[in-house]
Amino acid sequence: MARQVIYTFKGQTKTIPFSYDIHHDLYEAAAEAEGIDLKKFLAMEQQIALTSKKGAKAEKEFRKSEFARFGFTSIKFVREDDEI
Repeated sequence: MARQVIYTFKGQTKTIPFSYDIHHDLYEAAAEAEGIDLKKFLAMEQQIALTSKKGAKAEKEFRKSEFARFGFTSIKFVREDDEI
């Protein structure tokens, strides 16, 4: 089964195909599907990764808060047992 990502953007739930050949992670795939440019976000995320301790929550919290600011409330992989 091909991977799929289900996400909610500004109150509307959508499902898109996902491939690691095209995207680094599911967040980037969802952002591309909505036409969001992540250049500045990725640069800042890289800076946080370089300055925070390995395994620290800083990167995860930054990603979570920024995607919420973009309008995403949920982003996850579709499991085989999930109903779309």
